[in-house]
Amino acid sequence: MVKAFGMEGYEQRRFDDENQRLFRLSMKATRIRAFTTPMLEILAAFGIAGVVWYGGRSVIGGGRTQGSFLAFLTALFLLYEPFKALAKTNNVVQQGLAAAERVFELLDTVNDVPTHPRARPLGMIREGVTFDHVSFRYDHELVLKDVNLGIGRGQVVALVGTSGGGKSTLADLVLRFYDVTEGAVRIDGVDIREYDLGSLRAQIALVTQHTFLFNDTVRNNIAYGNIECDMNAIVTAAKAANAHDFILELPNGYDTVIGELGVKLSGGQRQRLAIARALLKNAPLLVLDEATSALDNESERLVQVALETLMEGRTTLVIAHRLSTIRRADRIVVLSAGRVVEEGTHDELLALNAEYRKLHDLQFQEPEPAGKTLH
Repeated sequence: MVKAFGMEGYEQRRFDDENQRLFRLSMKATRIRAFTTPMLEILAAFGIAGVVWYGGRSVIGGGRTQGSFLAFLTALFLLYEPFKALAKTNNVVQQGLAAAERVFELLDTVNDVPTHPRARPLGMIREGVTFDHVSFRYDHELVLKDVNLGIGRGQVVALVGTSGGGKSTLADLVLRFYDVTEGAVRIDGVDIREYDLGSLRAQIALVTQHTFLFNDTVRNNIAYGNIECDMNAIVTAAKAANAHDFILELPNGYDTVIGELGVKLSGGQRQRLAIARALLKNAPLLVLDEATSALDNESERLVQVALETLMEGRTTLVIAHRLSTIRRADRIVVLSAGRVVEEGTHDELLALNAEYRKLHDLQFQEPEPAGKTLH
């Protein structure tokens, strides 16, 4: 992006400004350290001179003996070096205090998703997920408004709607990336805020449009949700996700390092690795957040086959941009401006001739033929 927009000079200036700021801070610290040692030496010299002058006068005047005065001087010189070292340590202590302040500021940060004091573990999902009068706001903006929705065990429910309608936010609430502002998200009739957060997320597998892969091997990326699994389980998951063949074509197969965010792979390959990771986790609840919207037709076909394998027997919440991918959902829910405005099967919603029909026609209407130029 820097090269494409010709911003090399701007980035160099930003880097130079930051370096200059760091240089000024380093010079300030160096000057303080350089000033401390000579100042201590001067103060010590005046102090010793004052002790010798005062002690010498008291010996001459008969106030104390020469032996006691020499003993005092000896003790003074023995204390001098440790005291000087202690004073030098102050610089290190001040740096440590500044670092500790930043560390404790981070440690004291309040979790946005607090843990219930008597949180219970979530076992196997028996009934499904329910959104009970759910409302949610980011800061002051109300994104979801009184949403009521049920997803039965083993059902596939798809969320559709225009951008900004609240689809992804609804999925984030299931995973407790955020907590609802009003109402409750329930699993098996229990508010998910009463479940232990770790056990809740252990029951959910997530595949998003923007796949996050680590700068690690293919093997470790697939096994990320289940790091104790053996190689046979990884290969089985990769085959089910239609990823095994392209993995074998990589330079080191499953031991190939794929770069930051999987930059060495295509979009379809990254998505199939994410699906393999979700398959290996083997969670009963699946959240698919526009998992195919950024793919070409061939990649989408392969990913869609893998997704159908992944959804089999699982309670699934699908957020879809392409309506062609969710026609076989048990139920389609249309969100508009944060509210559920329609709900039903694909054919039922088309028959209503309302919001879903508009979305459908926008995606599938035939483009008008271009007019001919007359000469």
